[in-house]
This record gives sequence, C-alpha cells and structure tokens, in this order.
Amino acid sequence: MLRLVLDTNVVLDLFHWGNVDAVPIMEALEGGRIECLADQRTLDELQRVLAYPQLKLTPEMAVDRYQRYSSLVQLVDAGEAPPLPRCKDRDDQMFLELAARCGADLLVSKDKVLLKLCGRTKLEFQILKPAQASALIET
Repeated sequence: MLRLVLDTNVVLDLFHWGNVDAVPIMEALEGGRIECLADQRTLDELQRVLAYPQLKLTPEMAVDRYQRYSSLVQLVDAGEAPPLPRCKDRDDQMFLELAARCGADLLVSKDKVLLKLCGRTKLEFQILKPAQASALIET
C-alpha cells in the first residue's frame, strides 16, 4: 500500500476545491487503498489555513473539512527526521521531514520549491504533483 504525505495545498484540492487532478487520490484514500500520513504540525497548519478569509469558509465548513481529513489520516508521532536538504520555504520543511520520518513513498505537492528538490537530491521518497500521484495510484 502506498504511503503518502500531502501538503496543505493538496489537502485543500481534495477537501475544498475538488481539483480533478486529485480525485483519484481522494477515491483511493476513502477506499483504503492508500495510507495518508500527517503529524500534529501539518494538522495545525491545515487548521490555520482553513481560517484564511480568501477561502470564504464559515467556521462550520472549516471544522468539517478539518475533521474529514483528520479522520482519514494516520497520525505520526513527532520525532527527528534524518538529514535532509533545507527547503527555502520553512513552512514546507515540515512536509519533507514528515515524509522522511514516516517512510512515505510519496510527498504530494504543488509547491515549486519542493518539486525542484525532487531531481536535485537523493530522497527515500518521490515528490510528485497531484496529477502524477493520481496516475501512479490508478496503475
């Protein structure tokens, strides 16, 4: 079973925007065909982002999206990550660290800074865009 870490923008694609590139990820997650991993830091960031005014979510909608996502993920304990490249965006470093700590197969992101790391460094996991991850899941 594939083990995935999803960055916050991809979680929004799944649970708020309904991005078609992410539909196979959502179906696999809900169907128990993939395992999605999160830790308290990534869940805290999601909760913070769900309060952004530009998302135009009522408090009830934000709680619903957070609860739906958190009910589908496996929570990973905090811990030390192995040595990793430093991401230019500090907010993205936590996703790299989580993927490394929990032995994820994929880190799914749309973040250009994270995606650039993919070919430039040796990681134990792939960093893929949602469409790429969806294609991998469907095969």
